[in-house]
Amino acid sequence: MTKRSAGLLMYRFKNARLELFIVHPGGPFWADKDDGIWSIPKGEYEDGEDPLEAAKREFFEETGMVASGDFIPLSPLQQRSGKIITAWAFKGDCDASSITSNTFTMEWPPKSGSQAEFPEIDRAAWFTIDVAREKLGKGQIGFVDELCRILTYKHSGCAQ
Repeated sequence: MTKRSAGLLMYRFKNARLELFIVHPGGPFWADKDDGIWSIPKGEYEDGEDPLEAAKREFFEETGMVASGDFIPLSPLQQRSGKIITAWAFKGDCDASSITSNTFTMEWPPKSGSQAEFPEIDRAAWFTIDVAREKLGKGQIGFVDELCRILTYKHSGCAQ
């Protein structure tokens, strides 16, 4: 069965430029990696679960913030792994440095028999379109491009 995730892409306009809120995965594997691994806040959901509600839940779990507003549906994107991500964009604002993420436990260091706890998301940031394209995993860049196309029709300040 195909795995599915749902997520939210928060955006704002600052000085007439579009900025996107994205997150960096936590844990030791991602600690020294940057470009190409950031993500929209997202997570897997089960059969029968409403994808938008799952996206809101995941946003809260990964950032500690409640998402609200008008949610703009974006076209689902299939990842190289086969997973399909369904996403919505919404206009919002927050202090990216104030996120609080849920945690996960894993054996660390490897083969030590010890368990360590890590945040699922270790940081978040606002990026311009060009920088967001560099930071995001390739499979999610389509969300950025689609949102910019949508907003170009609604807002003349959708400059890159």
